[in-house]
Amino acid sequence: MWLYRLILRFLFPALLGVALWQRLTGRTGAGALAERMGLGGQPVDLWLHGASNGELASARWLVERVIAARPGLRMVVTCNTGTARAMVAGWSLPGVAARLAPFDTPGAVSRFIAGWQPRTLILLENELWPERIAHMAGRGPVILLGARMSERSALRWGRRAPGILRAVLGGVTLASAQDAASEARLVTLGLPTSSLGPRLMLKARAAAAPPVALPFSPPHPRARILLAASTHEGEEAVVLAAFAAARATFDLLILAPRHPRRSAAIATLIATGGLPYATRSAGETPGPEVAVYLADTLGEMPNWYAMAGATVIGGSFAARGGHTPFEPAAHGSAILHGPSVHNFTEVFALLDSGGGAIATDEASLASALTGCNAATQARLAARAADLLTGEDAAAALLGAVLNHLPDARSVSG
Repeated sequence: MWLYRLILRFLFPALLGVALWQRLTGRTGAGALAERMGLGGQPVDLWLHGASNGELASARWLVERVIAARPGLRMVVTCNTGTARAMVAGWSLPGVAARLAPFDTPGAVSRFIAGWQPRTLILLENELWPERIAHMAGRGPVILLGARMSERSALRWGRRAPGILRAVLGGVTLASAQDAASEARLVTLGLPTSSLGPRLMLKARAAAAPPVALPFSPPHPRARILLAASTHEGEEAVVLAAFAAARATFDLLILAPRHPRRSAAIATLIATGGLPYATRSAGETPGPEVAVYLADTLGEMPNWYAMAGATVIGGSFAARGGHTPFEPAAHGSAILHGPSVHNFTEVFALLDSGGGAIATDEASLASALTGCNAATQARLAARAADLLTGEDAAAALLGAVLNHLPDARSVSG
């Protein structure tokens, strides 16, 4: 732990600089730096932390069920981005406060805990923060939900900081891994087997996503609209070429890059291909004549999932491991993906073998899109929803979490 703290001491000026830059550029609101420093707070029963929108959205169902099961329970939800904080605040759930997470330094975490006085900590997915876990392990349960440990991350931890991770995992009370492989790696790296709980991919519970209010009326029926979600460099060219060859099936491609800062380069790529396009960040909306809509904004992906009859999963045609299949499935959008899916190996294997997705590659994407008509989209979407529900595992996980939470009345009165 001393080594981790020494590293953070050297990195802290840079972290502080990033926080100040985010505040000055409007990426976070007023008070953001104070929140990062751990200032403020009022007593709560539970501290839940997730990195950003995706992780926290996947846990909303659990938050709502915990609140229903423990009336009066109060919690603070922390995250790393201003958009995620705004999203949680927008839920308007009783007893739930949203804040930016404190820096994982002894001072910031100590101040945060002194102000909020949480008695239980829940961390989502791969948010393994040593200082937060070390401080909370002596106060109450530390719970990992949807814990993910890829082979690559496990090798990196094993080479660079095995002692730190073993100490961190030793402080975990309950761990629900998102798949068997992650569970095995976590145990190998130091998680006590006695801490293992029911396995569940949190994002599977997005199968009942609430309807969204679309920002504009789609220019075509849903079955004629294709989404490329969270694409990376090199993938846009692949998708654009396949879409151009599949115009008999699709009239509009919504192209939503993982990093909107690449918007200008992508726009040039679209223009070079001769496809008429409109750009979201410019306030434009696609009319019937537009072939490509460049959705270069953050926090609007649910709109595009709800608008598109089919979704090409970004990160699966580059060596990125693929992004979530749960969110398109939640909104009833048929799933197509490339060969790189190691971030969700078991899930994509389930979808592919069960008829809930189309596995393809760069060479065959165009033909896969051409055959993905309205009937095929409906069949794929319905099958994906059936395969990903996981209600029994969700109920078991909720019970395990509730068993480790304090009685809200004993804290909140």
